Amino acid sequence: MSEWKEFRKELGISPEEESVIELEKELIKTLVRIREEKGLSQAELAMKCNVKQPMIARMEKSVHSPQIDSLLKILVPLGYKLKIVPLEKNG
Repeated sequence: MSEWKEFRKELGISPEEESVIELEKELIKTLVRIREEKGLSQAELAMKCNVKQPMIARMEKSVHSPQIDSLLKILVPLGYKLKIVPLEKNG
């Protein structure tokens, strides 16, 4: 863990930016979990959501930050929605 802190310091990543990165990672892990729970391949999910499979792959590999419209194209056909909730306070 201290290696990451040192690396983050070298990159100049602020705690706020790190929080955003962590939220994105959590969101992507949740999307993958939902896809797998439903027994869908990336290609099947892409067909169900009317998007191209490479978009699903890029999102799952965290190649770029997912756009809200892309998230909605995937979540809505799966029966999910985005919800804004307060961040948990540490401590």
